[in-house]
Amino acid sequence: MTISPMRSRPNLYFRLFSDEANARAEDVVSFLAQLRAEIRGPMTILWDRSRIHGRSRLVKAYLSKHPEIVAEDFPGYAPEANPDEGVWGWTRYHRLPNYAPDGTRGLRCRLAAEFAGLRRRPDLLASFIRHAEIPPRL
Repeated sequence: MTISPMRSRPNLYFRLFSDEANARAEDVVSFLAQLRAEIRGPMTILWDRSRIHGRSRLVKAYLSKHPEIVAEDFPGYAPEANPDEGVWGWTRYHRLPNYAPDGTRGLRCRLAAEFAGLRRRPDLLASFIRHAEIPPRL
């Protein structure tokens, strides 16, 4: 999720991986590059303490080349402080509670459609941010 400091408008950027694929440092760098191409100006990234984030040599190298991107960690184990948990909770419990796809391809397509729909709901995205225990001002 992103929040524009100028417009105070939240947005959602996402990437889904194929079957059996786990996110790697290369994926984090690629996603940061995509964000940087779409979002002009400085940005602060808040992320969990996953090893592929700030502790990866590859990610550290990318961030050192882009001082306009500042990375901060969420506190220890604090999913309640992460607005992304609202995205997953809403999608899982309000949009897909009885959805039974034929396979992961169907699930991935449906998730992509649901996330794309959330991008058009800044009011709902803002509610996820407000619900987090450490919300920024909207």
